[in-house]
Amino acid sequence: MRVAIATCGDKGLQDVVAPDFGRSRTFTIVEIEDGKIKSVETVNNPAENLQRKKGPTIAKMLANKNVSAVISGNIGPGASGALEQFGIRVLIVKPGLKVEEVLREQGLIT
Repeated sequence: MRVAIATCGDKGLQDVVAPDFGRSRTFTIVEIEDGKIKSVETVNNPAENLQRKKGPTIAKMLANKNVSAVISGNIGPGASGALEQFGIRVLIVKPGLKVEEVLREQGLIT
């Protein structure tokens, strides 16, 4: 399973969840297998400077990276719809929490 977390920087598992999906600076993509982290990749938000259509742009990028779930502090209706079209599940969590902490809280890693 590959999970993308909307994040504020490039600190990997120690980064924090961004308050808004479309305005996040980065996405931390974590590959998880059998409750263990296999890999961590940080990618810049491809839509950070767009005024419109942020959600669909990001959703397409995440789908191309084989992401199956997204975690963010908030996701607007346009982005939610775009993610749903790609079959990407959405989890809303409290912003500001560390990536690793959120993955544990959601039961994705042990």
